[in-house]
Order: sequence, then structure tokens, then C-alpha cells
Amino acid sequence: VQLQASGGGLAQAGESLRLSCAASGGGFSGYGMAWFRQAPGKEREFVAAKRPTGATHYANSVKGRFTISRDNAKGTVYLQMNSLTPDDTAVYYCAAGRPITSSVMDDKSYYYWGQGTLVTVSS
Repeated sequence: VQLQASGGGLAQAGESLRLSCAASGGGFSGYGMAWFRQAPGKEREFVAAKRPTGATHYANSVKGRFTISRDNAKGTVYLQMNSLTPDDTAVYYCAAGRPITSSVMDDKSYYYWGQGTLVTVSS
């Protein structure tokens, strides 16, 4: 599976951005899809995930502001980001895997990674 992330850019605080991640290679509908991010000088952290069952998981820091969705027909996962703050500035990575519920936030649960797309939020 190859993943291609897009949609990053510059936004002001309070604005919105939508990230997309297109998968190729087949089997998309059977994978759990997730977004992680890595801010400068910080470790990579979990943002959101959507499992094949439709169950969604969010980091507390983005709950209520970000929405993950997927279109299995298009092999694409999205991350709608609203009410952005400067703390959301990071490189965002999409990932595919088959995590169990207890490990959905663990990056070791994901086998395939996109190249990352930079989101910069100014105050």
C-alpha cells in the first residue's frame, strides 16, 4: 500500500484545512486509517483514526475540532481540521494498519505511512 498525503498549507488561527490521503495498492477498506503529526522538536503523536468498522478515535487535543472520514470507493481518508490553533502546527502523516482497539493510538500498529504534509497555523 502506498499513501499520498496532501492538503497542508498555511492557515490563520481559527481557520480550517482539510487533509487528504490517497491509497493505492488495494485492500484499502480492510485497513484502519490514521493521522499522526509531528511538531518541530517533538515526538510524533496520534491525532485520529478510523477503523474498518467505522469506529473513530481522537486525541483529546483535537476532539470536537477535527473529523476523520474515509471514502472506501476512492481509497481516500480525510482529516477535516477546524478552529485551528498554532499548537496544531506540525507535519501530518497518514498511516494504514490493522490495529486492535487498545493499540489504535500506537504508531507501531501501522505498517504503511505517507510522506507527510506540513500544516502551519499562525496566530
